[in-house]
Amino acid sequence: MEKKQTVLTGITTSGTPHLGNLVGAILPAIEASNSEKNQSFLFLADYHSLIKNTDSALTHSSSFEIAACWLACGLNPKEVVFYRQSDISHIFELAWILGCMTSKGLLNRAHAYKAAIAENETAGCK
Repeated sequence: MEKKQTVLTGITTSGTPHLGNLVGAILPAIEASNSEKNQSFLFLADYHSLIKNTDSALTHSSSFEIAACWLACGLNPKEVVFYRQSDISHIFELAWILGCMTSKGLLNRAHAYKAAIAENETAGCK
């Protein structure tokens, strides 16, 4: 039996779903989940939204909007693992452990970290 490829992706719940979410994440992930060669894990990245959004009501409503968008676009929840990040406590625990073990040098090489630093410097934050 051939081992399945793992597909993992999520959308940050920091606002209303938009065309970028649809084209960049939702449709490609649904297409990948329809392949017998893949095992898909698709999630609502509500922990990720904490750095972009302080309004818990927006995060809550965005979670429902994005989940509805996934389902309306053809996601079959019987064929994939579809979850909200905050529902799985192990994610936060593992993130904490890895965060405690990750050196600053490794962060300095991460594209997302460098982009966030540049954005803060542009905004005058240090």
